Amino acid sequence: MSDPARSPSGETVSFGYEDVDPTEKTARVGAVFSSVASKYDIMNDAMSGGMHRLWKDRFVRRVKPQPGESILDMAGGTGDIAFRMADCGADVIVSDINQDMLDVGVERAMERGIDGLVWSCQNAEELTFTDRQFDAYTIVFGIRNVTHIDKALAEAHRVLKHGGRFYCMEFSSTDWPGFKEVYDLYSHRLMPLMGKLIANDEESYRYLAESIRRFPRPAEFEAMIKAAGFTQTRVETILGGAVNIHSGWKI
Repeated sequence: MSDPARSPSGETVSFGYEDVDPTEKTARVGAVFSSVASKYDIMNDAMSGGMHRLWKDRFVRRVKPQPGESILDMAGGTGDIAFRMADCGADVIVSDINQDMLDVGVERAMERGIDGLVWSCQNAEELTFTDRQFDAYTIVFGIRNVTHIDKALAEAHRVLKHGGRFYCMEFSSTDWPGFKEVYDLYSHRLMPLMGKLIANDEESYRYLAESIRRFPRPAEFEAMIKAAGFTQTRVETILGGAVNIHSGWKI
């Protein structure tokens, strides 16, 4: 196999099980989500058996959005988290690097009669928002697709007010004996097959499964959150660590 393409600095980052140039990863992840945008919510239900809805309800209960709070929902895509927080009276900006995902979210909001949300195409590594603008920053099933996770965490810290809170929900590998083997089989074999059958896109879902395996384990990711300046960090595990809710505060 030939050496992966490298940036002028020689840096490479993971794209699934491949190591690629950072710019290439950003473009390829964008192509993945443009491809799956129209079927994203249907696939979420199919892949999780509907459990993602319960996980997201649980996540928003942990965030505790309050009326009038300013919240940035990064990688907010189709609006699942934003809709829930807006129902609590929070002022939410939904941001995503992929305009196709945002377009689906806007359409869903119109169908549901939800207004008041602000939709903004943003790169998590280079936000255009001012310092100390938000009371809370949320990112759900999105940070593993960011090219430079440390830069995204630093930006999250920058745009939060003092006393602001950071909440992230992300997949990882599970440690439950027995379930681990089933989960590995499901993610590597069944996820791509379901992507092919439902979304006519096997390769995108193969990448999404692989990206879970390459994402830092919960303790390692918590250390990254602390390194970005957050305190009082916490990890809440679901399904033996297959899903994790990470949190921290900007003091």
